[in-house]
Amino acid sequence: MRTDIDDNAFYLPLGGGRYQPTPHTAGPWTPDAQHFGPPSALLVRELEGLDAGAPGLLARVTVEILGPAPLTELSTRSWVERPGRSVELLGAELHDGSRPVARAWAWRIGESDTTAVATDDPVPPPPEDCAPAEFPATWRRGGYLDAMEWRTISGSPAEPGPAWVWGRQRVALVAGEKPTSLQRLFAIADTGNGASNFLDPAAWWFINSELTVHLRRVPEGEWIAIDARTRVGPSGVGTAASTLSDVRGELAHGAQALMVRTR
Repeated sequence: MRTDIDDNAFYLPLGGGRYQPTPHTAGPWTPDAQHFGPPSALLVRELEGLDAGAPGLLARVTVEILGPAPLTELSTRSWVERPGRSVELLGAELHDGSRPVARAWAWRIGESDTTAVATDDPVPPPPEDCAPAEFPATWRRGGYLDAMEWRTISGSPAEPGPAWVWGRQRVALVAGEKPTSLQRLFAIADTGNGASNFLDPAAWWFINSELTVHLRRVPEGEWIAIDARTRVGPSGVGTAASTLSDVRGELAHGAQALMVRTR
């Protein structure tokens, strides 16, 4: 295994659609499973690589989480499920060699000029005006959390309740490549339930089974803001809803279905 560039990326390319996760992908709950931000971004990278007959935007991406993503070699594949001139359905899969870890489905819509009717979107305070974010002392550091730079707009991931934070990657998604702005967005979009948590993770599970993001435009720049809020129902099911922005303003909405139960 290559180790000379582990400090620079979430994944090392092995060729043939195969990737070696680095320790940067490890989540805050266990060193043996990835935070699903990097796998989601890797799936989006696959979707972006599919040929398009004309310029288009990934207008909706759903990542179905089929199991924990291990820190062992993973492979990817992608395909056009339903081709079309204006609207296409795309698919991608992440596999650990014995089972699929996740599948992504995306609607890609052909671009057209709607500048004249585009809506104005709220702009969050700039990241340089925000203080570094803090996290619960019980969360494991040294993996994904430290591979990202975090700044707090309001609330705090270290305190129960909604939180609005900026984040940007300190490392590449795939070694030797500069991540696209859409890959950067998905590296952060899966943090909604963690940023807005209000349950003690030592006593409760609040695990998302999927992530769905609807987009209106491609992000600009390296910073992505996520404004997240978690709600829990009476029967073990919750939702984490997020508004995603860049320095130009709001651009997407995310949602996660949560399994909520005592440990």
